Amino acid sequence: MTADALPPQTVRSAPDRLLAVLAAFDHAHPALCLTDISRRAGLTLTTTHRLVGALTEWGALERDADGVYHVGLRLWEVAALAPRGLALRQVALPYLEDLYEATHENVQLAVRDGADVVYIEWLSGRSAVGVHIRVGARWPLHATGVGLALLAHSEQAFQDQYCEGPLAAFTPYTLTDPVRLRRELAEVRRSGAAVSSRQVTDDALSVAAPVRGRGGRVTAAVSVVVPHATAQVPALVPAVRLAARGISRALGWQPEAR
Repeated sequence: MTADALPPQTVRSAPDRLLAVLAAFDHAHPALCLTDISRRAGLTLTTTHRLVGALTEWGALERDADGVYHVGLRLWEVAALAPRGLALRQVALPYLEDLYEATHENVQLAVRDGADVVYIEWLSGRSAVGVHIRVGARWPLHATGVGLALLAHSEQAFQDQYCEGPLAAFTPYTLTDPVRLRRELAEVRRSGAAVSSRQVTDDALSVAAPVRGRGGRVTAAVSVVVPHATAQVPALVPAVRLAARGISRALGWQPEAR
């Protein structure tokens, strides 16, 4: 259920109310007046005024000269402590830059959050194909290269549940058949790379590879997005896998000796 449709009675405890106020902000609504926050959070105007005041005093929200509220820098300071956020980005950035220099195409780093992939870094090529991605954006796992790489290495029970759930379509090429999706995930595990062709837009193709942390667990995925018409997948797969392997080693992963 979205914040736009959140009924007041679903928000009960004080923590729930505070989180509902923060959840009212998203990429489509980065700036909100008090009335809009109240509506999107499903709270009365009086309750919203009190909670927004407390959050503003702490620094989680900021109010501009027009009385419009924005997310405050204090939340950025706290979010920077997340091991799968800024810390991971700082470790990965040199390898992402190398991948960009090798391809001059869009390069992305993402992690899984529930049934979504969340992008935590994005390097854009000047003449690269346009993508509907920004840092912090979310997409369903099955529709992107990084999402397929992450889903393929998630727990089997989660994979089973995800494959049987509703699979949103964004183009005629989006994987929405559970049987085909399972086959694709098996191929990702076999090859060590995921290829997502025209699943989000009909002009883009992405090649992704999993990033492993200490102990070998997949914690992120890296990808390059190129125009579908000129994609050279056999040349891209080794470059993306090399970047993922470099990030993995920097995170403490040690490949098994052969």
